[in-house]
Amino acid sequence: MPTGDSSETEVRDRLRKKILWRISPFLGLMYLVNYLDRTNLAFAAPAGMNADLGLTAAMFGLASGIFFLGYLLFEVPSNLALHRYGARRWLARILVSWGMVASLMAFVPNAGSLYVMRLLLGIAEAGFAPGVLLYLTYWFTKRDRVRAMALFLVAIPLTSVIGAPIAGMLIQWGDSIIPGFAGWRFMILMTGLPAIVLGVICWFYLTDRPADAKWLTEHEKALLSADLAEEQGDTTKSHRVRDALLQPRVWLLGMMYFGVLYGMYAIGFFLPTIIAGFQETFGVEYSTLEVGLLTAVPYGFAAIGMVLWARHSDLSNEVVRHFAVPALVGAVGILIAMYANSPFLSMVGVTIAATGILSSMPPFWGMPTRLLTGAAAASGIALVNTLGNASGFLGPVLTGWLADVTGDNRSGMWVILAFLFLSAVVSIIVFRSMFSTPDRADEFEERTV
Repeated sequence: MPTGDSSETEVRDRLRKKILWRISPFLGLMYLVNYLDRTNLAFAAPAGMNADLGLTAAMFGLASGIFFLGYLLFEVPSNLALHRYGARRWLARILVSWGMVASLMAFVPNAGSLYVMRLLLGIAEAGFAPGVLLYLTYWFTKRDRVRAMALFLVAIPLTSVIGAPIAGMLIQWGDSIIPGFAGWRFMILMTGLPAIVLGVICWFYLTDRPADAKWLTEHEKALLSADLAEEQGDTTKSHRVRDALLQPRVWLLGMMYFGVLYGMYAIGFFLPTIIAGFQETFGVEYSTLEVGLLTAVPYGFAAIGMVLWARHSDLSNEVVRHFAVPALVGAVGILIAMYANSPFLSMVGVTIAATGILSSMPPFWGMPTRLLTGAAAASGIALVNTLGNASGFLGPVLTGWLADVTGDNRSGMWVILAFLFLSAVVSIIVFRSMFSTPDRADEFEERTV
């Protein structure tokens, strides 16, 4: 991106903020609803769902993880469809279809029906997160991408900060609102409906490309389009689908993301159950609402850390260390949580773990979006997300199975710790020379400030 004169720089600064606050908050709201629908079983499990449906820890892990079988199969095709048909139409379709399935899941009569609905939910949601990450590359240059991605991905911790107390209230009040309808069922129903509403809004609110934006001036469109075209036009980058799918670095990035998401999903699905278990371990008592509020605490800190760390990454134009350091911090937090001798110290460990794991995610996505453009970005981002989200199936299933076999959650936590450590080490060994300094990070383009 050329620097130009001071007046043009001021226009670019205003343009960045204008786009950031027009697009990212709405995308973040969509992801908040998405992630809540994906993980609401975590709140339902200790609130009567496991007892009503006869789920063991391993069965609950399977119900949580089977979502990802459908999700992973349709990731790459869905992202290619978004690239071809436009984000506005495709994201609206995803929102409405997953909202319908998520709402109907409130009526499952048994474990088998729950497995089927979770599988269908994964198919319906496939392509949403990588689709949005791809969409952000249409609007933000490399310099601004990590911060924009953070404002989208911060929906993950905010789901627990906002969603956990709301889920707790819906569960607690559900029985009295609809007689004979369990509170956990009412919660699932009410958290599924907003996706349908947002899908309709998405159709009218989002703009596919800068050239189509009526809310930008012609001068702003020209500046942004020129900057993006210069970045996209680099002939040394991969543009073709085949290039992305066969590139070893893309697969390595997927393995790194696997390690991070393994920790995120395992903690996310089992944290409410772990907190509820404090009652037996430490002799304390919590209501359903209090469990929801305690679940929100680690993610409140994680949301703040995520945004601030992404801002620091953007300002320093560095992504590898900004990924590796918080991933290692997350591993330390898990170690603390495993051997804590009080609820307070255990929550401190979980808070450090959640903050570290989630803060590593925006800088991580600064890597694949620097490697790929065009259709290759559509397939490559989806492939990385697919490989990473495979942990969404393995993490809960393995964590639940280990808990059943050993009678202790620590065995599963050790696996999380190992994956986080390996992801950090691989990033430093393989990608540091490529992305660690401003000159190398912008190897194929001129850096601006």
